[in-house]
Order: sequence, then structure tokens, then C-alpha cells
Amino acid sequence: MARFTSEELEAARDRVVPDVVADGLRVLFCGINPGLMTAATGHHFARPGNRFWPVLHRSGFTPRLLKPAEQGELLSYGLGITNVVARPTARADELTPEEYREGGRLLALKVERLRPRMLAVVGVTAYRAAFDDRKAQVGPQPRTIGDTRVWVLPNPSGLNAHWTAETMAEEFRRLREAAEA
Repeated sequence: MARFTSEELEAARDRVVPDVVADGLRVLFCGINPGLMTAATGHHFARPGNRFWPVLHRSGFTPRLLKPAEQGELLSYGLGITNVVARPTARADELTPEEYREGGRLLALKVERLRPRMLAVVGVTAYRAAFDDRKAQVGPQPRTIGDTRVWVLPNPSGLNAHWTAETMAEEFRRLREAAEA
């Protein structure tokens, strides 16, 4: 992993991280927003300590552990990645309620256009803010977007101490099984 200076990471705040998407995916994973390491590298969930890639593999979504730089391989497994909010920040709490709501609106339009089987929002707090659903819990949601079913997953950030890699992988596995059914 390349090392970045604090100046390089700050400059990443102005970068756009491209989605990894295609029409008709099995699962479209949706992060909160790009972190500065993700923006600096252009690779989703790039921060060391983020458990997204290991949990994705442990849950059976990928046959091997992918590195963030290999994110394009997700498409061959019927998977993709986007974000609720496009603006990179050092921490998700830098986002405003308005950004979350607008991000939810834009995400719904993206899902209507791409028609994935499942939308998996990675982070219950982000889902609640983006879709104004204060009572949402991790797991399948009653909401659909067109024919797309919605699932909320735990945030894989290393800062999320409520979930271990194993319990997180089990929730990802539940999603995988539902998407394959």
C-alpha cells in the first residue's frame, strides 16, 4: 500500500471515486462515502484496517481475498460498489444531514437505472440518515427500490467495535444467500 503525506490526503478531498457498477448486478454494495485513503487511491474501502474485503471473502462472495486495487474483478462476480455520498471526508461525521438525504435520493435513482437484485447499504446509521428510517436495523429492509430488495449491513470500518470480522461475515453471508435465492 502506498504511503501518502497528510497534504496528499487533504488534496484527495477534491477527488471523485468512480463507482464499480454494471446493469443487473446480484448485489450493489453502498458505502457511506469515500474516506481520504479511498479518494487518494481511487479504490473503494482502501484504508488499512477496513474489513470490507476480508469479510466479503469470508462470507463467500469472492473465491479469494481481493485487494482494493482489484475492485474491478467484483463485476465478474455480479457485485458492484457505490456510495451514499460522493464527497470524500476523513470521517463520516463530517457529512451533513442534507448530504445524506440528497445521497439517498441519488442512490435510489442509480438503483432504478442499474436494477441490481439487492442493494446492500454498509452502515445502519448511513441508511437511516439517507432514507429517513430511524428504526432500521441490520438485515433485510421492508423498503424496495423498484424490484431491488434492500439490505443493511454493519459498517466494516475498523472503528466499528460492535461487530467482529466473524459476526460481520455471517451477516454478509445471510445477504449472499438471500441474493442467490
